[in-house]
Amino acid sequence: MARRSNRAGTIGLVVMVAGVIFAVAGVVTWFVVADQLAAENITVSEDAAFLAGSDVTGPFAAYAEAQVINQHALEATGGKTYAELERDDPARETAMQASFLRASLFTSVVAFGVAALATVLGILLVLIGWALRDRESAADVTSAVVTPTQTGPGAS
Repeated sequence: MARRSNRAGTIGLVVMVAGVIFAVAGVVTWFVVADQLAAENITVSEDAAFLAGSDVTGPFAAYAEAQVINQHALEATGGKTYAELERDDPARETAMQASFLRASLFTSVVAFGVAALATVLGILLVLIGWALRDRESAADVTSAVVTPTQTGPGAS
């Protein structure tokens, strides 16, 4: 019997290991970002459209607070953004600080999204790797089963 290559099984194992690494990295990233946000002791403003009064420890609360910061900044600057204000306008400092705060909160929202993506991708890679290894195992079992056939004189 010819020796079979275990290529699919090996690739499946590599894909599974990569999947575990992705999933663990995604989960760890999610909790690190949440922990860092929690350490800032930010609470979503009471006038937020949603999650008012909630602690900012997740992506939705961070987004809600970023939206409120924008609303407050626009109120303080007469509806103008940082770029629209004159250089000597005292409200420009407020607009700049609001912009920095919003950018930081949106960065955390993106980090949560990347963490979720990595986790889901990791799970999918584990499943794909498992399927490849299972396919290789099934092929090994199938090749081990030999169906006897008669050949030569007297075969019907």
